[in-house]
Amino acid sequence: MDDTLITLTPSPVRASSVDNQADILGFAIEAAQNGGSALATLVEIRGGAARALGAHVAVASDGRYCGYVSGGCVESAVATEALEAIVGHRDRIVKFGEGSPFFDIALPCGGGITIAIHVLRDTDVLKDALGDLAGRKSLALSYRPETESVVRLDQVPVRSGWRDKDFVCVYRPVTRVVISGQTGEAEAVRRLAEASGYAVTLVGSRSLSQSTVIDAFTAVVLLHHDLNLEEDLLRRALSSPAFYIGALGSTRTHCRRIDRLKSIGMPAEAFDRIKAPIGLFGPTRDSTSLALSILADVAAARSETYA
Repeated sequence: MDDTLITLTPSPVRASSVDNQADILGFAIEAAQNGGSALATLVEIRGGAARALGAHVAVASDGRYCGYVSGGCVESAVATEALEAIVGHRDRIVKFGEGSPFFDIALPCGGGITIAIHVLRDTDVLKDALGDLAGRKSLALSYRPETESVVRLDQVPVRSGWRDKDFVCVYRPVTRVVISGQTGEAEAVRRLAEASGYAVTLVGSRSLSQSTVIDAFTAVVLLHHDLNLEEDLLRRALSSPAFYIGALGSTRTHCRRIDRLKSIGMPAEAFDRIKAPIGLFGPTRDSTSLALSILADVAAARSETYA
């Protein structure tokens, strides 16, 4: 590190613990408009790592930063590198852990990571990305080290990673959880889902608004003790691309559910999409345990669908 640059840069300080792509990009945009910022991206993993490729840390020129590229063990060092890049007006790529020149910075997992630091000069592409995420659209941005620029891609690949000499970051909307139920179980799932940063729609005793789209990033959670109350939303969910559909009830109740669906002409292949009994583990005997079981199942399904 250049000692002259170090004297010109402030000390890094974490501004928040957000771990959401949109929040991190928003922080980077705001900071860029108020003195300058850089976006640090995890572009290589050697061994194990706490975050996936494409994870970000956004760093403001005043030293504030947010986001994660590890479990929290190197973010301050990443921010220091980013601050120096901002001062020097040049992008840089830095290694930490295994294969790194920083012997005093070790990753607990024993592996190593490579971080690409991009000094933001134009935030329009990030603003457009936020607009798409708000509209629940997937997108991909390509970082080009040779030109120190970020551009939008027309096609969205399956996952983030290198494409020739460029690194592509894939962004997808936050998980939406549509909860249908009138019981304490539904309220417990709502509280935990909101605390997890998910977008939540609680249907209760009313029908889901037709303006609410059940898209590919939506999990539908049915918590009724009466099959009649779930039927309309279940049929709508089964005709949607929802990545998760779960329903309360025993195995015997689910057999009755399938019989009802057959009677209204629902195709047999649709039944396999329903997780019933709902949840990752069971049986549960209280609303908190049920909520944990359901949201763990939703998180696992999301991870498997969009690895």
